[in-house]
Amino acid sequence: MNTTWDVVIVGARVAGASTALLLARAGLRVLCVDRARFGSDTLSTHALMRAGTVQLQRWGLLADIVAAGTPPVRRTVFHYGDEDVSVSIRPAAGVDALYAPRRTLIDAVIGEAAGAAGATVRFGTAVTGLLRDADGRVTGITTRGRDGSVRAERAGLVVGADGRHSLVAATVGAPTELRGRAASAFVYGYWADLPADGYEWFYRPGMSAGAIPTNDGLTCVFVGAAPRRLTRLVRAGGTEHAVDALAGSLRPRLATAQRVGGLRNVPALRAHLRRSWGPGWALVGDAGYWKDPLSTHGMTDALRDAELLARAVTAAPGPGSDQLDALAEYQAIRDRLARPLLEVTERIAGYQWDLAEVRRLLMTLSSTMTDEVELLAELPVGS
Repeated sequence: MNTTWDVVIVGARVAGASTALLLARAGLRVLCVDRARFGSDTLSTHALMRAGTVQLQRWGLLADIVAAGTPPVRRTVFHYGDEDVSVSIRPAAGVDALYAPRRTLIDAVIGEAAGAAGATVRFGTAVTGLLRDADGRVTGITTRGRDGSVRAERAGLVVGADGRHSLVAATVGAPTELRGRAASAFVYGYWADLPADGYEWFYRPGMSAGAIPTNDGLTCVFVGAAPRRLTRLVRAGGTEHAVDALAGSLRPRLATAQRVGGLRNVPALRAHLRRSWGPGWALVGDAGYWKDPLSTHGMTDALRDAELLARAVTAAPGPGSDQLDALAEYQAIRDRLARPLLEVTERIAGYQWDLAEVRRLLMTLSSTMTDEVELLAELPVGS
C-alpha cells in the first residue's frame, strides 16, 4: 500500500507529536508513526523548565496537564552540601508555575492534540527503512505493523524524532558535529509520601541528585555520579546501596518514604549534536541533539525545537532549495540556543567541580534558559 504525505514523522513522543501537531495546525498532511503502543511509559526526569511550560501554554495544552492533577512547582531548591538556596518561580511569559508530568500523560496529551488537528498518528508501527529517489533524496519510509502489514509512505519530508539512537539519522548518515566527552551515570526511581519543596537539586563533590514531584502523588528521584563511581557502588551493594550513598541530604526523607516500583540503573551516554537536515530529511528532539540528563532539560528542548522545525517547514513546505535553506536556518537557531546549554551541562557532568564552581555553572545554565524563554515568547502564536 502506498500513501503520499507532506511530512512523515518517525517517533510520536514529545518531539515528534509536537512537530506533527504544529504542522497539522498549519494545514499540512502529516503522518506520525511510533513503534511503541499509545500511552506507554518511558524513562524521564519529567521536569519541564519555564520554556517547556510556556510552549504547552502557547499551544493550548497546559490546561490538560494541570487538569490531570500534575502538581504545580513554584519553588526550586538547590542543596549545595549542607547549604540550601531557595528560588521562587515567579509569574513570567504567561505561566505562574512549572510542571513535571509523567510521560504517560504528556505524550498522550500532545499525541491526541496532533490527531485532533488532523495529523494521522499510528502506534505499533515500526519503520523498516527509508525511500529515496534516483538522486538519493529521501522520499518516504517503509513500515511494518504489528499484524505484519507492510506499507510505503511517501512524503516531501521525513522527520526523525526517533531518539538518540535514531534510525533516520543512522540511515541518512547525519554527521555528528559535536560529541560530548563527559557523562553521568544514574539510578532512577519513584517514591510515594516523599515531601518535596518543588524541584530540588542536590550537589556534593562527585555526586548529584534530584527530587521532582510528578503525578499520582509520586516523586521522581535520581542520583548520579561519574560512571566508574556509580558502577563501584552498584557492584558493592546494588542499586539501593548506590542511592543511599549518593542521595546526600535527601537520604533521611527517602528512608521514611515508600518506594514504588523498581530502580533503574542508567549507564552514561555522551552528548551529541548532529547535523539535522538534508535533502528530504530533518531531525528533531534527541535524534538531533542529546545531552546529559543532569540538565533535566530534554523535554523542554524537544518542545522548543519542534516549533523551530515546524516554522521552517511551513515557510517552505515543498522540496527544493528554499526548504533546504529553511532547514539550515532551523538548525542554526537550535544550535545557538543548544550549544551553551550543552557545554555547561558537560562541565557539570564531568564532576570535576567544587561547590563554588557548580554554583557558577548553574547560574550560567539559568542564563541560557532565559535566552530561550525570551525567543519563544517573541514568536507569534499559530503563525
